[in-house]
Amino acid sequence: MFIAGMSLTAPTVEDIVAARARIRDRVLRTPLVRLASPSDGREIYLKLENLQPTGSFKMRAAGSAMTAASPGDLGNGVYTASAGNMAQGVAWNARALGLPARIIVPDHAPANKLQAIAALGGTVVKLPFDAWWEVLVSNGSPTEHGFFIHPVCNREVIAGNGTIGLEIVEDLPEVDTIIVPYGGGALSTGIAIAVNAQRPQAKVFACEVETAAPLAASLAAGAPVTVNYQATFVDGMGSRSILPAMWPLVSKALAGSLVVTLRQIERAVRQLFLSHRVVAEGAGAAALAAALAHADIGRRVVCVVSGGNINIETLAAIVSAQE
Repeated sequence: MFIAGMSLTAPTVEDIVAARARIRDRVLRTPLVRLASPSDGREIYLKLENLQPTGSFKMRAAGSAMTAASPGDLGNGVYTASAGNMAQGVAWNARALGLPARIIVPDHAPANKLQAIAALGGTVVKLPFDAWWEVLVSNGSPTEHGFFIHPVCNREVIAGNGTIGLEIVEDLPEVDTIIVPYGGGALSTGIAIAVNAQRPQAKVFACEVETAAPLAASLAAGAPVTVNYQATFVDGMGSRSILPAMWPLVSKALAGSLVVTLRQIERAVRQLFLSHRVVAEGAGAAALAAALAHADIGRRVVCVVSGGNINIETLAAIVSAQE
């Protein structure tokens, strides 16, 4: 199914509650773990989405979209465009439903994630980055068949992600700030909608890496802009621009974007592993990097550790590096 120019309406908190009911038996209610207290006395908590069956929050997004679809929609299988984590979420859920899944990936997608897709029964289709990005912008591909699950611009995907926000407020009712890694905006928007409905005084910030930070630049400009993009080990977030359908949602729902350096993310990956034995990929550690770099954003801060699918050689190099 190919639908160019699809419009997007943000889900309501009622949609998020409904998504939670649909995916309750498919995903883990992840723990909220307190980080060893920083010297400034703040409380920093980790929402450990890296513990999901595929190592990422995308289990929620894919499960929500597929359980909301009709049998007719799913009759020819499913496909998505993803650098890795959404791909695994779609492949896992497709296998559970007995459906074929095709995964369109950018040519820089890491080998460990491609291997995981194949292990889950997904068929990998590689495209150059610009062609892959066009599939996202166009909401599908005219050469593919099946039900397209956009990893970002999909109401049910956003609702599935929002279930994380419900859990955070239930587990930490007095949360001040939540920091969420920004890839395309579906995770941060979903969480913000859920949190704003239950604890409106709390702020939800995106975080971006300096090598790919279109949201921060767009918020500063007051409109979507294009930025330089550099592929790095932080492969689970970042792009050249904001998806047009997401701009009205993210500019309204989020308190801002906190930009961090590659070195700060490496330090966060190292700290999570050495201090808490938490394995986080670059995007998964970015929220902690932002929390540690910005001491003025709140006293009770939750960092969403979005995923743990990091190449083992990359993890070993970061953990063993000498500061």
